[in-house]
Amino acid sequence: MNVKCTICPRGCALENGRTGFCGARKNKEGVIICANYGKLTSVALDPIEKKPLSRYMPRSKILSVGSYGCNLRCPFCQNHRISMSGGETAIMEVSPKELAQKALLLANEGNIGVAYTYNEPLISYEFVFDCSLEVRKNGQKNVLVTNGYICEEPLKELLPHIDAMNIDLKGYSEAFYNKLEGDLETVKRTIATACEKCHVEVTTLIIPGENDSDTEMEQLSSWLASIDPNIPLHISRFFPQYKWTRHSPTPRDTIFSLVGIAAKKLRYVFTGNI
Repeated sequence: MNVKCTICPRGCALENGRTGFCGARKNKEGVIICANYGKLTSVALDPIEKKPLSRYMPRSKILSVGSYGCNLRCPFCQNHRISMSGGETAIMEVSPKELAQKALLLANEGNIGVAYTYNEPLISYEFVFDCSLEVRKNGQKNVLVTNGYICEEPLKELLPHIDAMNIDLKGYSEAFYNKLEGDLETVKRTIATACEKCHVEVTTLIIPGENDSDTEMEQLSSWLASIDPNIPLHISRFFPQYKWTRHSPTPRDTIFSLVGIAAKKLRYVFTGNI
């Protein structure tokens, strides 16, 4: 019997033993499980500004962890070697309690908690949820770096345990999101919902000929400002990656121009990878 996964809007209906589009959620004897639970591919103690979070506990550090799999298909993915891989890329397996304890032991090095990042963390929903409880027990913080492509109900269940998020807003057109096999409205809803519960910053990677028009940035920044003009927006420069190696890097002048447009609506606009 097929069982439907309810974490993201894709709603994969899976036969027993089959894994979903994300490569990480599986039907095991009639129950959808997180097949990458606790399987980490990347672990690093990072400056929090690297997430990027510029307006949340600046100059602190955070233990950043990732697994494998993703529920979008960005042809420019910077972490495709893990996001598009399987469990063979895992370097360790940890329990939520072990991860929280590791984060606590790093407090003397400036660590404030755990950031779930590198691949798409929300496809590891159960692991992130369980870890968030353990991290909070130790008085530390939970940070999500996500594409925002998640159903509303699981998002609302998780948000009380999350302190800060950086959400990728890939662009501001359904046509662009169609190329990534996602949808804009879901991500917009995630941003609006998260802003009611925790600190939120937004990142947009600017790709020449795809999402770099003045009009699109005017629309994107106006919409963010309608939620809260204090939402920080990170405008990042594209460099050829993954399947889009023939694209040119984003001209610096384009980035500076778009920052100027966004700054008319938003109080905090930052550049990345310049």
